[in-house]
Formats: sequence, C-alpha cells, structure tokens
Amino acid sequence: MFYKDKGILVIGGTGTIGKRIVTALLKESPKYIKVLSRDEYKQYQMEKEIKSDTRVRFILGDIRHYETVYDAMADVDYVFHLAAMKHVPFCENNPYEAVLTNIAGTRHVVRAAKARRVKKVVFTSTDKAISPTNTYGASKLIAERLLLSSDQNKSEGDTIFASVRFGNVMGSRGSVIPLFVKQMVEKKRITVTDDRMSRFMMTIDEAASLTIRSLTRAQGGEIFVLKMPVISLQDLIEVVREEVCIKYGLNPCDITVQEIGLRAGEKMYEELMTFEESTTAWEFDDMYVIPGETQRTYPDAVRAQVRTYSSSDQNPVSKEDLRRIVQKQNLI
Repeated sequence: MFYKDKGILVIGGTGTIGKRIVTALLKESPKYIKVLSRDEYKQYQMEKEIKSDTRVRFILGDIRHYETVYDAMADVDYVFHLAAMKHVPFCENNPYEAVLTNIAGTRHVVRAAKARRVKKVVFTSTDKAISPTNTYGASKLIAERLLLSSDQNKSEGDTIFASVRFGNVMGSRGSVIPLFVKQMVEKKRITVTDDRMSRFMMTIDEAASLTIRSLTRAQGGEIFVLKMPVISLQDLIEVVREEVCIKYGLNPCDITVQEIGLRAGEKMYEELMTFEESTTAWEFDDMYVIPGETQRTYPDAVRAQVRTYSSSDQNPVSKEDLRRIVQKQNLI
C-alpha cells in the first residue's frame, strides 16, 4: 500500500473532508497521522470519534505561523493541506484575513515542506479559482500558483507539489443543504440567491478518496481536477423541500422560497477548467490532470477534450438521481 508505514500530516484535518481523509488513511496502515488545526474543541471531538487511535497525533496551531508548520512536518512523508478560509462573504468582508490564511499560510506550508524534505504535498483548491470574482477564489488561485512555481524551481529529489481542484461538497460545513433544512424546520422558509444557479457538487467520501488518489498520482506541478456532477439549485431546493416535509411532517405549501439575489463576488455558474488549461490536460476515469510547466504523460489517461469546463454547459443530474444522492448521504 502506498501509505503503509509512512508519516502523514493533514493540515485542517478536523474539517469535514479532513476527518474523512484521516479515517480513510488509517485503513492504509500508516506509521502515524498528524492532524494540525487551530480549533481545540474540534480536536477533542475528533479524538473521541476515532476512539483515541494512538496513530493519530493532534497538533494545535495555525498555518499563519511558520514555526508551527515547520515543527509539525518533522518526520513527515506526505502532506495534505486543507486549511483555508472558505466562506465567500466573510472573505469579501475580511480580504486581508483571507490572504493571511490562504496565501501566506500556503507559503508557510511550501517552505516548511522543502526544509523538512517532505516527499509530496497536495493542496486542496476550488473551482472558484477559475476566473475569480471574489477574494476567496483569488486567494486560492494565488495559492495554486505558489505550489506550481515551487515545483518548477525544484531539484531532483525535492518535494513534489500538486493541487486538487473541486467544487461544493454536499454535507460539508457551510454547505447549503444543512442551511436549507434548518430554515425550513425553524422558519418555514428558505432564502436563495438565484435559483437559476448551477454548481459542481460531490459527496464528502468522493472528495476525500479522490484527493488521496491525487497525491499518489502526483509527479510534480499538476492541478488535478476532480470530475463532479452538475446540480441545478432549483432542483436541489425542490428535492430538499420534499424530503424535509416528509421527515418532519410539514406541508410543502407552507414552505416559502425567498430570492435575495447574488451575494458579493458570487457567480451564477462555476468553472472547473479553462479552455487554455484543457489544451494540455489529460483525462482519467475519475479526474482530469493539468500538467505543470514540465509536460508529462500519465498511464491510463487520454487527452482531454479541448473546451471550457463550466457548469453552464453541462446537463445537471436528474431530480431523482439528486434525491438518491441526498438520501444515501443522509443529508436531511
């Protein structure tokens, strides 16, 4: 197994995807997994959830402090960097705070990984980094570039850096589904920005497993673009309303939908890959890969179709397929 007897660091490991990555990696027989995050209560909760597995070591700290990141990377082979400020409106209202975490923090990860001679680092990015219209997306774009430039300047045997780009994760912290459920149950109404919106969405398990797979495939400088279905916001609203009413015994006619318009920096549609990126991209069954400056070949991959990969030009999943996903993931 790829991760057997290896030292692993998961930065932001107490988050929704981070926890799932830790759980999955424990099945790969690692030597140990370090979890670095700044929330002591979440670390306490996670420690109870994993039943005090002695292979998991918790480190309290913030990626804004280089020394903390450097110390955490002692005797580490692989790093998963998931920590970030992710909430679009909060990043818009506090742009410098987003810069400190998403850009400066990522720079600290890169510097520490080089100094500690870590084998591989994978950074989790977002579809909002494509043609960014908000601070969150722009900060993630710069972070992607930090990893790309670091890989371009590396020597033989130096740390391999790569990024993973994906969209919204169903059921994660900040996901719209828990918000919709709470609004319906407590207020009999939901607020939406614009029901014509579409988004790339995936489950927590898909996000975690494909991120792990991306690190194993990384050769240096890539951006891995995970394949995701497109979800229509209007369909999502209807499915969630129907499922909530069934579960809580509510009348669908009593649930009102209030449209509030796009928030600052928000897009109607999202992109996973630009036209220019697609000209050099390769395609696997589960993801695309955009090579760095060094052109590489990938076994079991074919050349990707040259086009813009946008949620606006792909058919969304059917309502019934969406319902099955929501039910299977126990999101209501």
